[in-house]
Amino acid sequence: MIYDAIIVGGGIAGLQAAIQLGRYSAHRVLVVDAGKGRSSLCRSYHNILGWPDGVSGEALRASGRQQAERVGVEFLVDEVLKAEKQENHFQLRGIQGQTYRTKTILLATGVSDRFPDLPGLTSLLGCSVYVCPDCDGYEIQDRQTVLMGAGEAGANMAFILRERTKHLTYINHEKTALSPELLNRLNAEGITYIEETISRVNGQEDGMITGVALENGTFLPAERGFIAFGGNPVHSELAAELGVELHKNKHIEANKRSMTTNVENVWVAGDVAVHAEQATVAMGEGALAAIWMNKALKKLKREEHNYSESTTGI
Repeated sequence: MIYDAIIVGGGIAGLQAAIQLGRYSAHRVLVVDAGKGRSSLCRSYHNILGWPDGVSGEALRASGRQQAERVGVEFLVDEVLKAEKQENHFQLRGIQGQTYRTKTILLATGVSDRFPDLPGLTSLLGCSVYVCPDCDGYEIQDRQTVLMGAGEAGANMAFILRERTKHLTYINHEKTALSPELLNRLNAEGITYIEETISRVNGQEDGMITGVALENGTFLPAERGFIAFGGNPVHSELAAELGVELHKNKHIEANKRSMTTNVENVWVAGDVAVHAEQATVAMGEGALAAIWMNKALKKLKREEHNYSESTTGI
């Protein structure tokens, strides 16, 4: 059996695309998701229309799946490890060897945030500890903020966050060396710099950070936190296998009007694409991709119908 469309990735972008495609009612659509995208870790998105008090990634994903299932979209839990183009379709292979065939593909495989396994950190992510200054810089305005990071990635984030608060401490947890120029700039901008290993991130049950404990015994009180360790894995391996063009940072290049890639019948949406990594942008890209996938599928079905008529002599 060949699906009309397979969406690889069931995060924000993939789910929005699934809802849009399912509502055309003419296509058989499958979402294959490993269930461990970055949105599943976020306890509260604060910048999404209609959710002034925030909404968790888990809640968004759950409601999005239900909405897509109502319009006939199918879901499977699997991790796609292999993708190849065959004569008139694509073949995908999952982690246990399961194969899936489809006429079109949407890659919504995302990006993972790299951070160490610090006790107490995960339960605070998205609630009072953030990763994106565009999404959540507002949340630290004039608050005592601790930035946990590494090397240049952390320093560059510190300069961005300094625009929001003068109460900022950057902890270089991995003790990655900084250039004298960066050290001088941190000092000039009034950013406290500490090169020390973090032993624990303390917080309350409601997800609010209270401070950071260092291995040297120091405790730093905090009202908000950010992480910036750099080296976030970009999950574009399937795209590379299919011959899709990648940017120098390994994100997937796409036509911004249609989210098409350079490989026919392969689309991209969400954080794995070249763009600002935000949930709201991912939604828009998912919808755009689905609209153009529908156009392509209608064309494919007309061609299949015409071919069938010509071969049967009707």
